[in-house]
Amino acid sequence: MNSCGQNNQVSNATGENQTATEESQPITLTLASFAVTQSAYEKIIPQFAQQWEEKTEQKVTFNQSYGGSGSQTRAVIDGLEADVVALALSADVEKIESAGLIEAGWQQENPDNSIVTKSVVAFVSRDGGKQAKTWTDLTNPDIKVITANPKTSGGARWNFMALWGQVIQSGGTTQQAEDYVTQIYGNVPILPKDAREASDVFYKQGQGDILLNYENEILLAELKGEKQPYVVPTDYNISIDNPVAVVDQYVDKNGTREVAEAFVEYLFTPEAQREFAKVGFRPSNPEIFKEFENQYPPIENLFTIDDFGGWAKVQDQFFGEGGVFDQMFARINKK
Repeated sequence: MNSCGQNNQVSNATGENQTATEESQPITLTLASFAVTQSAYEKIIPQFAQQWEEKTEQKVTFNQSYGGSGSQTRAVIDGLEADVVALALSADVEKIESAGLIEAGWQQENPDNSIVTKSVVAFVSRDGGKQAKTWTDLTNPDIKVITANPKTSGGARWNFMALWGQVIQSGGTTQQAEDYVTQIYGNVPILPKDAREASDVFYKQGQGDILLNYENEILLAELKGEKQPYVVPTDYNISIDNPVAVVDQYVDKNGTREVAEAFVEYLFTPEAQREFAKVGFRPSNPEIFKEFENQYPPIENLFTIDDFGGWAKVQDQFFGEGGVFDQMFARINKK
């Protein structure tokens, strides 16, 4: 986790600065986001700060904390006073809501149900190694698949639901989906705790043949000169939707609501959406998506987590105690 600076309390000016209005005093926002967004926010934050100062004559600085989405969620619940959270899945924001820090209805406060960036699942392989071009290829017993544990990793939950969902969306039954996913996880040699560790297992330790990964992570790696063979399945894929929300309890405590809400609103502007697209995310703004459409293979059948009842239902049904994943793993361990 990268944390820049400490959380500064905003106070009214005193002494020689008494003529300044309260609104013009410098203010600090804390942003907690999942790790791979950092490259985008490093560009977006200065743009917003400049625009905000021009509009209000108030300087705004940011504390930034980046890490795994689940870790960031726990940190905010445990007292990291983030004014804004940008996380990998709505289920994480809902946990903060359940902890009483975010008011219900946050999804409706911004465009596209507060989904600020999107991605899809891709298959990464090795140069000269075994290839997987279709969902069916992943069931080949000679192909070892690397993905994190969906009990502990938000990214791995997206992977699991992509695998499961493409069976259901193509007309398969629940039993067929379970059989398919069980086959794949039966060929998973290790279940790292999060997506970052899964990448280390694949790249640094050399385990596995195919890494399930986000498309945006691969595109970002390419920007940094790290070319990797990969395939994005385009017949069926899941829309990996990344939400943003203001943390109501903290902004009210810190007196930062106005600027926090303005910052979140700015994330949906063409300027900010363009920066997200530059680092590989599929922008939620359709005009900006069209600008960058050449870097995103079109998905014929793009489904969402809402097709399975939303994260609240999915979390309990699939990843809760005794849920689908536990039952499936019990089958694998009996073999």
